[in-house]
Amino acid sequence: MIGLSGRLRSSLIIGGQGIRARKLRTFLSMVSLFLGVLAVVTVQAGSVIAQRALLSDIEMTRGKDGTMQMYLPSHPDSATVAMDTVAGRRDAVAMTTTQAVIGEPGVRPVNEGGGPVDESGVAYSMGGYVECDAGGVCREVGGQSDGMPQGQAVEMSLQALSGDIRQFRPFRHESGEWLSFGSAPSMAPRIVINTKAAEAFTAFQVPAEMRVSGAIANMTPQIIGVVDDGGWGPAAYVRSDELLNWLPADSLSDPNYGGGVQLMMQPTATDLEQILRSRLVAAGANPDELHVETINSLEEMADQLALMRWIFLGMAALVLLIGVAGILNVGLATVGERIEEFALRRAVGTPRLLLAGIVLAETLLTGLLTATLAIGAGVVGLAAAARLFASREPFLADVAFPWQAGVAGVVAGLVAGVLGGLVPAIRAARIPIATVMRA
Repeated sequence: MIGLSGRLRSSLIIGGQGIRARKLRTFLSMVSLFLGVLAVVTVQAGSVIAQRALLSDIEMTRGKDGTMQMYLPSHPDSATVAMDTVAGRRDAVAMTTTQAVIGEPGVRPVNEGGGPVDESGVAYSMGGYVECDAGGVCREVGGQSDGMPQGQAVEMSLQALSGDIRQFRPFRHESGEWLSFGSAPSMAPRIVINTKAAEAFTAFQVPAEMRVSGAIANMTPQIIGVVDDGGWGPAAYVRSDELLNWLPADSLSDPNYGGGVQLMMQPTATDLEQILRSRLVAAGANPDELHVETINSLEEMADQLALMRWIFLGMAALVLLIGVAGILNVGLATVGERIEEFALRRAVGTPRLLLAGIVLAETLLTGLLTATLAIGAGVVGLAAAARLFASREPFLADVAFPWQAGVAGVVAGLVAGVLGGLVPAIRAARIPIATVMRA
């Protein structure tokens, strides 16, 4: 073991001296290998960042991995039972969904059905789409009118929350503030809208009046903030207790009003399912309609991500092989020039294994130096991309260079060093002692 350690140390020392003595050839080897290692680092870093970006978008729309989702049956008491059960709990949030229209009363919304509104002011409805000019005059294109006049109003999904849902769905804050659940409920409901609703309100100047199916009267909402929730259409979020000041609780779970009750729970909230099932059965609901599922987005898209990673790794491997060929050519040329040196070393008793180790140490050190430069370039490139594109791609704002990419770069450098130096090392070890006499 001591002898092997001494040979290894000698190989590294002599290999380092060889690199220092042949700086230009080492530089040329590193140039040919740099792009290959950088490609591997880029692919690995890109796959990790892409996975995080996909998960970030999915978490906003569905929820974090491991979150339990419970869908309650359509029963008049479902909303009341859910709100009472989760009251005071931090590990679960009850959410009800209905449709709301903000704007002029007694008119059809420009995006009937809650469709998106693009930046040019074109609003897509269930039956067609609506175009509005700069003066606010709207004209329906396609679809069928039910006799109600078209007006300045926007329809959106309204989600009433019993608590802070951001622990399950991490929305991106855009402006204003989020709902505060610690204060007394307001008669003028405070709402937070998503970016799609904000775009709609920018395109159409609508009055601040909100009507909700089943409500006793139209209400005047207070828009206190804007978030990016990853949704495709306009949406708003409101406290359940503030919305219940204006409509009965049974309308929130009435499918005729687009209602539905959903719970989002931490994995540790295992007692909630049994409690809710018992209370709903006592209220006369059908327990078979209660559905529970666990969000596992990463596992669902694992195959897709793996396929994409292997495809790009294959392309990076081809680039890396070009670098290996460069090291191989330089190594063979170097061994050819040092035949007399290696023969003399053999004549004074240097083992063949040590000669091979000297050559292999040079290529391994070259591979490690190249990997260090490639990883450094990856870190600098990612930091530059974050500064340039963070405003358009929010997930880049706090992205860090993934350690997996650094490990992949080091492994690629070592593998390239071994593959590129193996043949020259074997050739150096086979040089006969008689060569020194011919010289």
